[in-house]
This record gives sequence, C-alpha cells and structure tokens, in this order.
Amino acid sequence: MCSTDNETHTSPQLEERIRRVREILSRCDVEGIFFFGEANIRYLTGFTGSDGVLFLGTDRLVLLVDGRYTTQARREVACDISEFSDRTEGMARLIADRGVKRVGLESAIMTLRDYHAFKDRVDGIALKPLSGEIEHIRVVKDAGERKLLREAARIAAAALTEILGDISPGMAEWEIAVRLERAMRQGGGERPSFETIVASGSNSALPHATPGRREIREGDFVTIDYGTVWGGYHSDETCTVAVGEITEEQAAVYAVVREAHDRAIDRVRAGVPCRDIDTAARGHIDTAGYGDYFVHGTGHGVGLEVHESPRLSGRADDILEEGMVVTVEPGVYIPGRWGVRIEDTVMVGRDGCEILTRMSKDLKIL
Repeated sequence: MCSTDNETHTSPQLEERIRRVREILSRCDVEGIFFFGEANIRYLTGFTGSDGVLFLGTDRLVLLVDGRYTTQARREVACDISEFSDRTEGMARLIADRGVKRVGLESAIMTLRDYHAFKDRVDGIALKPLSGEIEHIRVVKDAGERKLLREAARIAAAALTEILGDISPGMAEWEIAVRLERAMRQGGGERPSFETIVASGSNSALPHATPGRREIREGDFVTIDYGTVWGGYHSDETCTVAVGEITEEQAAVYAVVREAHDRAIDRVRAGVPCRDIDTAARGHIDTAGYGDYFVHGTGHGVGLEVHESPRLSGRADDILEEGMVVTVEPGVYIPGRWGVRIEDTVMVGRDGCEILTRMSKDLKIL
C-alpha cells in the first residue's frame, strides 16, 4: 500500500462538510469513520469514481482506491490517497498505521462479507456500525449543490418540452422513453437519474411501470417520470398528460391529484414536520374518495442520489430545514384502468419553497 502525504487542501464547501461530519466522531465515541457509498465519498472529497473507501478521522482524510482509480483520484481530490490491492487489508493497515482503536462504519453500504473480512483483520479494534448518525449529512444543500440541481431540472424540462408534441396514438412507451433520454443527453445531461418511466393506459396505474411495447391510444393518460444528472446531482419530475379526449372522471381525478400536489407544496417551509406534507396531500385525496389508491409516500429528498433523506410520509419523524430539497409527488392509481401522478422537486425556504422543476402541471391534452 502506498500513500501520498501531501497536506490536505479543500474548498470551503468541502471543509464545512468535513467539519460537520467530524462532529459525529465525538458524539459516537469513534476516532474515525469509513465511508463506502459513492454519494458520501463524492460529497466529502469530490471523487467521482465508482469504487473506493474514505476514512475520515479527527485530523486526517484518506481516500483508499485500487489501481484503476489512483490517477483519477489524484486529479480529482486534495486529500491523502492510499492505493490497495485488497480492500479490507488496506483498511486494516490504514487504522493500524494511525493507531485507531475505535472506528465507525457506514453500515447501510458496507456488505456483510466485507464486514467479517475486516473484523478478522483488526482483532481488538472496536467497530461501530453507523446508519442514522450519518444518513442525514447531505440533507441541507449548499449554494453549489443548489446551482447543480437547478441546472439538472432545466435540462430535463427542456428535453421533455422538445419531445412532448411528438407523443401521439400508435407510439410505443419505450419509444417515448428513448427519445426523452436522448434529448436529455443531447441537452447536456450526464445520464438519466433513473430508468425513465413512461406508462400509458392501464400501465399508468402502476407507480413504477417499465416502458414496454404498449402503444398509446386515444383517451390514454400517459405518466412520464423522468430526470437527468448534472454535476452528479439528480432531477426528478413527473408529468401526466392526456392523449385525445378523456372522460369526466379522468379529468376529475387529475384535478384531485393536482389540488393535493398544490396543497402539499403550500405547506413546505422550514420548521414543518415532514409528515404534515404527506398529510396535506393524502388528506385531500382521501376526502375525495380515492385514499385507497394513493399507495406511496408523498416525497423524498433529492441530491447526489435520486432517493435520499428526508422522507415525506406519515411515518416520517424529520422536520424540514431551510435548504433541503424534496419531491412532492401525490398520485392516484386505479388498477386495471389508469393512474395520475404529479411531481415537482422543491427547495425548502424559511417562508415557503422554490419549485426547481420546470414543467407546468396544468393538464395537457395532446
């Protein structure tokens, strides 16, 4: 194992992130934490590789990578770098060299196999799995993150605007998804935030439908859940559009979901419990008689991952803070018939919120 011993220099934003995580060390009675998740490693160092381990101690920050990533790491990060040929051996040698006796582990990411392999190499070292203590470190977005999130949302909306008028009877769901993803890439997006959902007719009653060969028909709802990545940050937005003439019931249900969406967004501000946002949306849908058809939480955090803390659900204990970025996405799904979901991503402010996603949520009839 080799390492660079250059003094660590980071941007002010990274320094502040590292400072906040170091506060966790004393609270959890550990001398350092090993991070394994790509998102947290990128958040704390700027490293964009898909494999690595980060050790954050009281006075040292060390990125462990194998030989595939050494050159990339030296180009992207300013912290110390250690190269390993065996992950757990490299971790064990690192803490042995620094005399660490109590270490925390990002347990939500570390595999059981790696845990046992590491434990066998560090006899006498106290290992403390950490989950809840570190899962919220990224919930409040700084100015740089907010800029990236806005740009991701802009690219995604421009792409959907470009292809929306092409949707017509006879087009297959998969074809719409392919066109949208291509437009996002051509517009500058790094990759889709997730597998794009295009669900028509009865498939729109499936919250996580996969685009298939079903062809669009007159009178269909088409639900499009999509996003792109810019600078590592994700956008997430859902539009439900109608193709041709729809029934009064369809229009009424769309209006119910839209009102639930609007009521929830009106409640978003710092200091409000996350469960209250869910209650605002769910309560309206339930009063309208469709409560049994709203089958998921109202939203989730978005950032370096498309699903992260906090959650907006009836079981959530978190309180919204200024700078959090969350989705608001109520839906009604009537099995075998059709469904409606409307989603925006919003940034929590002191007295309200900023809607980051760009598409109008008025009912569009194509």
